[in-house]
Amino acid sequence: MKTHNFSAVVHLEDDIYVANCPEIGTVSQGKSIEEAVANLKEATELYIEEFPIGATSAIFLTTFELEYA
Repeated sequence: MKTHNFSAVVHLEDDIYVANCPEIGTVSQGKSIEEAVANLKEATELYIEEFPIGATSAIFLTTFELEYA
């Protein structure tokens, strides 16, 4: 079994915490930060079961610049 670290970006939307894994694109939610991240972990595990990360897969995380008023 392989282990990989992923990021979780969490924000509050109304009264629900929304968690996003930017490397995979999975999203989940919960009533607390901990619940949102636990649900995101489960969603990401299920996603990877369906779409395995193989030798030919690459995960890229980058940044971009945005100008706004």
